[in-house]
Amino acid sequence: MPTTIELGSLGERIAATYLTDAGLRVLDRNWRCREGELDIVAREHDALVFCEVKTRRGIGFGHPVEAVTAAKQRRLRTLAQRWLAAHDEHAPELRFDVVGVLVRPSRPALVTHLRAAFA
Repeated sequence: MPTTIELGSLGERIAATYLTDAGLRVLDRNWRCREGELDIVAREHDALVFCEVKTRRGIGFGHPVEAVTAAKQRRLRTLAQRWLAAHDEHAPELRFDVVGVLVRPSRPALVTHLRAAFA
């Protein structure tokens, strides 16, 4: 059984592969600043996409995407502003996606991608 940190890293790798396969170009992973961390920053056509990845082993505490609370959404908006200030990337559209990864023993992970999960 992977540790919580290992599980999170595995989920982020699975999410990055999923997003790349879906046509997004990953620009940054695990970007950190004083206020926290952005899991994945990607570009899809004219949109900059800030992706929060949540990984779980089961749904006993709810589906992984349900873990992105209003407080977490506020923090992600702040982190996106910090990322934009630190990078020379511009886009007419900014989007916040949530990727839920459900890791299942002896079976492929189940990935749920919520595009524009919140504004």
